[in-house]
Amino acid sequence: MKIKRNILLNPGPATTSDSVKLAQIVPDICPREKEFQSVMRPICSDLVKIVHGKEEDYTAVLFCGSGTVCMDAVLNSLLADGKKALVISNGAYSRRAADILRSYGLPFEEMIQPEDSLPDLTLVEAVLKANKNIGYVYMTHHETGSGLLNPIRETGRLAHRYGAFFITDTTSSYAMMPVNVYEDNIDFCMASAQKGIAGMTGLSYVIGRRDIIEESRNYPKRSYYCNLYMQYAYFERTGEMHFTPPVQTVYAARQALDEYFMEGEQKKWKRHQRIMAAIHEGEDRLGLKEALDRSAQSGLVSAVLYPDDPEWNFQSIHDYCYERGFTIYPGKLETERTFRLCAMGMVDEQDIRLFWDVFEDALASIGVRIPVIYHKACNERNVSKK
Repeated sequence: MKIKRNILLNPGPATTSDSVKLAQIVPDICPREKEFQSVMRPICSDLVKIVHGKEEDYTAVLFCGSGTVCMDAVLNSLLADGKKALVISNGAYSRRAADILRSYGLPFEEMIQPEDSLPDLTLVEAVLKANKNIGYVYMTHHETGSGLLNPIRETGRLAHRYGAFFITDTTSSYAMMPVNVYEDNIDFCMASAQKGIAGMTGLSYVIGRRDIIEESRNYPKRSYYCNLYMQYAYFERTGEMHFTPPVQTVYAARQALDEYFMEGEQKKWKRHQRIMAAIHEGEDRLGLKEALDRSAQSGLVSAVLYPDDPEWNFQSIHDYCYERGFTIYPGKLETERTFRLCAMGMVDEQDIRLFWDVFEDALASIGVRIPVIYHKACNERNVSKK
């Protein structure tokens, strides 16, 4: 079967291999059959293995939905009575965590930090000192809206020092860059199949400590569908998801995991680094500037500032690239207009070089000057000079 290949430079879903796409073509099966359970249990084991967890300590809890379903589940399920959450907020996805807590009416401290730099950990410690009833600290590992990589290891250490556990949203870093739950002081992390493992949308998962999940059975039940303990306990008892799973997506995830382990953690991370190096090379050649200094970037997302050229039109550039098989995506920074280029999925540096040829043609097609124009000085926009 010949399948058109598109290069997705958006922050997920990611470009997939044909073998992952074709893995969805399976005979119809009831997901309550033992045959299907025999597919899901090893998936859970492998998801824990990716972050170097031991199965006696950590487990993977599967949910049907996008990554936000996992955010919802951990945030509402893991807050004990009399406790409050601490959310370190420095981007669109940590703000989403605060919105989820707010929607449940749960008590929390939101420590708002700049979007374009790392959070001040002395302030994190000050909040923990001043609030003895913090149950957990929540931080987004990789803020995909900007490409910022947050210091999870140091933050997790602080959380543990003050008797809280540590939750981090690794949706856009899991299975792309090395993560180790023990070394990085992670009690809970989460991701979605369409991101790091380059599977299909519809399956997401929380990887977390068994002892805390077991303890949470006594916490208030704030959601029926998104309760972490209920989902965990049902799977432990039956080998099935509590509610109907995305069957074909699960088969695609099985294939994607096989391909992940075949490539290997370090080789995969080096490939993502090659992709980002090619992205940076093209930006430098065209004079494009980024919203973040590269020292603060994840190496997986580059947020590119809109040029000041009056002829610049993101939608026109997007459409030109899209028609030729390349997808770019708007940014999510509150203070700057950006678009994002992501080093995710089953692509490599040669794909990025082809993209830059198309992108340069797109600029020329609408009359944007090359190299591109920026009227504001770099230090005014807090970007690094190229």
